[in-house]
Amino acid sequence: MNVLEQFRHIRTFVFDVDGVLTDGTVQLLPNGEQSRKMNIRDGYALQLAVKKGYRIAVISGGRSESVITRLNGLGITDIFTGVNNKQEKLEDYALEHDLLWEEVLFMGDDIPDYRAMQLCGLPVCPGDATPEIKSISKYISPVAGGQGCVRDVIEKVLKLNDHWTMDEGVPSR
Repeated sequence: MNVLEQFRHIRTFVFDVDGVLTDGTVQLLPNGEQSRKMNIRDGYALQLAVKKGYRIAVISGGRSESVITRLNGLGITDIFTGVNNKQEKLEDYALEHDLLWEEVLFMGDDIPDYRAMQLCGLPVCPGDATPEIKSISKYISPVAGGQGCVRDVIEKVLKLNDHWTMDEGVPSR
């Protein structure tokens, strides 16, 4: 089965945060808080996927209330932060929701994502992922983390399933 055919079968998306939904940089603010930047086009694709009935989960080792708030605003409720073992969390999540691995896409960018990505039918990564992650990815987005790589993979799945339309009336991003 070619990679585009594998995209057609995806029903669940799993994303890392830093280096995937963000560009991987953290701005340190004077009050000790950390600031991240997310791509607005990724946001559009995420909320459209939710609206079309796809399951979206976010699994991150980091902790950020502002990330949770942003993702909740896009309709994403399965958000797991402060995760030390992403493989274990993903296995629990898959069992809880009776997921089929061949219907799961995981986008990661660095070593903490490696084992969890190996579980999924479609492991993918941003164009600037580490070599180890690129080596196990079935698709490497030409787009870097935080620059629209999430939109890239969601758009492929939705278009292949005729769920990408121009008249959705999706709320503003």
